[in-house]
Amino acid sequence: MYAVGRPEPSSLGRWKAATLACGEGYALDGESGLALFGIRNGDGAAIEIAGSGRAGRRLDGIRLRRVEGAPIEGRHGIPVLSLPMLFVSVAPRLSRGQLEASLNEADKRDLIHVGDLRSALGDLRGRRGVAKLRRVIDTATFRYTDSELERAMRPVFRGAGLGTGYVTQAWVDGFRVDFYFPMLNLVIETDGSRFHRTAFQQTNDRRLDQAHALAGTPFLRFTHGQIRFERGYVEWAVGKKARDLTATSGAPNVPRAV
Repeated sequence: MYAVGRPEPSSLGRWKAATLACGEGYALDGESGLALFGIRNGDGAAIEIAGSGRAGRRLDGIRLRRVEGAPIEGRHGIPVLSLPMLFVSVAPRLSRGQLEASLNEADKRDLIHVGDLRSALGDLRGRRGVAKLRRVIDTATFRYTDSELERAMRPVFRGAGLGTGYVTQAWVDGFRVDFYFPMLNLVIETDGSRFHRTAFQQTNDRRLDQAHALAGTPFLRFTHGQIRFERGYVEWAVGKKARDLTATSGAPNVPRAV
C-alpha cells in the first residue's frame, strides 16, 4: 500500500490500507474498530483486523485473527466488525471501568442502545468476552420493582447492623427518598439504571444530592445492579457509614432485627 500526494496518511487511511492488505472478508477489529466509531482512541501499536477470509502472510503493524461468522459493516468506506462483536472482542482485555466507559460513550453517541446490545449477545454466546460484557451490562441496567427493592435491601440493612429502623418514601430536605433512618438522619437512595437516564432524571438526582449536602444530611446512593450483584460491598458501605455516624454523633446503636 502506498500513500500518494501526502507524507503521512491519516488514521482512516491506515485503517483502510490495513483492511485492503489483508484481503476480502477481513475488517477492523477490537480497539481499532472502536476507534473508527470514536469510542476508543485506538493508540495500540498494531492495527487489529479480523475476519473469515483467506489470510495471506502476516504483515508488520497488523494484528490478525480469524473469526468465523463475524458480522461486518462499513463506516467511512472501511469494513469493520459490528459493534456487538467489537465489544465482545475487547471485553477480556479491558478493565470493568474501561468497558463501562466505552459502553457509555457508544450510548451517548447513539451508536447502539445497551438493551439492544444485551439482546445481540445471544447470537454471540460461547465467544470469549460475552459473559464479562453481559455482567457489566446487567450490573448497570438491572432494575427492581419497588417491592422487590425493599425485599432486597432488608438483608443488607440487617447485615449492616441497622435492622428495620427505616422508613420508605419519606420526605427529607424537600425530596421523597427511597430509605430513611431517622435515628441516624441517614438517607439511602437507589438508581434503577445507569444507562438511558433522561436529562431530567439526571438533573433531579443531582438536585436531590445537592439538597442533602447543603442540609448536612448524610446519604449514600447505589444502583439496583450494585444491590443485586455487589451485595457484599453495599452492605459494607452502609454499615461503615452507620458506624461512622454513630461514632461522631454519639447516637445510640440501632437495634438489629430479630
